[in-house]
Amino acid sequence: MSPIADAECYGAECVSASTTVVVVGAGPSGLMLANNLARFGTSVVILDDRPDKTSTGKADGMQPKTIETFKQLRLADPLLRNGAKVFDISFWVKLLHSKKSSSLTNFQESTTDQPMRRTGRKLHYPDHLVGASDPYILLAHQGMVEEVMIDDMESRGVFVTRNARFTSCSPVDGMDQLQIQYEDTATNAIRTIKADYLVGCDGARSKVRSFIPDADLEGEITNAAWGVMDGVIDTDFPDLWSKVALRSHSAGSILLIPRERGMTRLYVELSSTGGERVDKAKATPEYVTQRAREAMHPFKLEWKSVEWFGTYVVGQRVAKRFMDPSAKVFIAGDAGHCHSALAAQGANTSMHDSFNLAWKLNLVARGLAKSSLLHTYEEERQKIAHDLINFDVEHCKAFSEGETALAKNFDDNIRFIAGFGAEYTPGTLTRVSSSPCRIQAGMLQLPAKVTRYIDANPVDVQLDIPLLGQFKIYIFVPELRSSLSALNVLCEQLASVLGELTAHADRSFEKHSRGHCSSDDFQQPQRYNTVSNIFTLAMVTKSSQSEFEISELPEMLQKSRWSVYLDDIQATGCTERWFGNLEAESIGMAIVRPDGYIGMIDSWDMAKVAATRAWLDSYFLSFMA
Repeated sequence: MSPIADAECYGAECVSASTTVVVVGAGPSGLMLANNLARFGTSVVILDDRPDKTSTGKADGMQPKTIETFKQLRLADPLLRNGAKVFDISFWVKLLHSKKSSSLTNFQESTTDQPMRRTGRKLHYPDHLVGASDPYILLAHQGMVEEVMIDDMESRGVFVTRNARFTSCSPVDGMDQLQIQYEDTATNAIRTIKADYLVGCDGARSKVRSFIPDADLEGEITNAAWGVMDGVIDTDFPDLWSKVALRSHSAGSILLIPRERGMTRLYVELSSTGGERVDKAKATPEYVTQRAREAMHPFKLEWKSVEWFGTYVVGQRVAKRFMDPSAKVFIAGDAGHCHSALAAQGANTSMHDSFNLAWKLNLVARGLAKSSLLHTYEEERQKIAHDLINFDVEHCKAFSEGETALAKNFDDNIRFIAGFGAEYTPGTLTRVSSSPCRIQAGMLQLPAKVTRYIDANPVDVQLDIPLLGQFKIYIFVPELRSSLSALNVLCEQLASVLGELTAHADRSFEKHSRGHCSSDDFQQPQRYNTVSNIFTLAMVTKSSQSEFEISELPEMLQKSRWSVYLDDIQATGCTERWFGNLEAESIGMAIVRPDGYIGMIDSWDMAKVAATRAWLDSYFLSFMA
């Protein structure tokens, strides 16, 4: 039941019980935050002013990193089953008939019998540039993404409060809480909730943002406007089921993207960056269709059905602040950054804003981390927002210039577009390594196939351990038999450093358990918190399964038997991908944050593994309570 279902009403005003976090906005960003908090066992109320979830349209593209996140959440299956997968992109050009122009240097001369042609085709996410486990864009309308999170959240007893328009927040006198007001638009009643934290995931016109001092959006609003239509198309265009970037010198640019249920999305350019802003009254489905037909001629274009239509003006802006100085009020998603939709970044970046904030709110709310941890949210996600805006400016420019510029823009930014290039700079949670590792703090785990020792299943190392709000500590032991003595010393250091933190966490989770649902029984998450409720221990070794028994390992690793892995599948395995050349006489360790980012990574000679205690202390004691 929703925490505010038991509110007491007096006239037009209702007062509810307290909660830990109030989230305003039940789009992808708000749902990602509320869903994770529900899983972690942190009480949350989510408000949305709409009477129902999104039914059609809006954001539609899930990038490889976001697919990976949904797999880690064990929520990807219905989306993978019902969405459309796009592996390639083709480039088309339509020039003025039989005319050469120095301004068209990106294209070859067209002829009257070849007014429109394909100029190139390429894989969207080539392995040598990205290395994603899922090298495609997954296309599904926003409501489908919302639905899987809503269903999971409701199975854990948390429901979206609909028809709830946020109006204000203020400090509660004498308490470290906020009083949050919203209007029940169905009854016109004013309701009040007390909460420790407020997060605005309420879009570019965010009302919550106005309660953060000096948080205005900064940047540019251009004249570039686009019409967007989803539906079933009747056409003889040959590349309908690939992603297509089409540049017409008479009718502007078009982006065609396959969608679920055999639909297609058309992004149709209505005015260029340097042109006049299109008259809003003119931007109708009929006008957008007319522009598309002109651009795609001589191929026909007829709509069998239209499911959704929208327009937007390109703006590239970032909020000056993502949180208030007291770390009580936050914004995420479009409330913090606005940009074009052409590279499918909006919902992806927005959900990862929330993904970053959720585990930090959980640890601080439980008293397991210092409140200073919350300040790393703004430091990290504002940096990504600025990276996104800088990319988007160049991407929109390249889109208007043609295939050569657009292809180069993709190649230069492909890891960022895929989500794996969204990296954090050194800071409290991302410590620079003293060893020359291939993967560095602030980067995401690199995908790698390994064999799970206990059942010989091949698994993806970055996906196998479910997301439980825990730090994952990976120990890399190239040659296990010769390293057992050093491994015992290392585990003693781990137990010494993590013992008090674990005891504190175990008391917290005994008092406020994780949110449970029946599907968890199939995942058996308790396999991964046998050592601690805040740390999951894992080991990766190049030794074969026949060379050792679980019972020979230190006790901590015996308890962590479901996360003991053999690095025996890929020629360039997990060890090489993460560490490079890790010598047989060395042991490596990587601390992976609850959001999948590397916090610290280093290696030691076996004779020096006692130094890991100071190394671990320097990291965890800087922000854990």
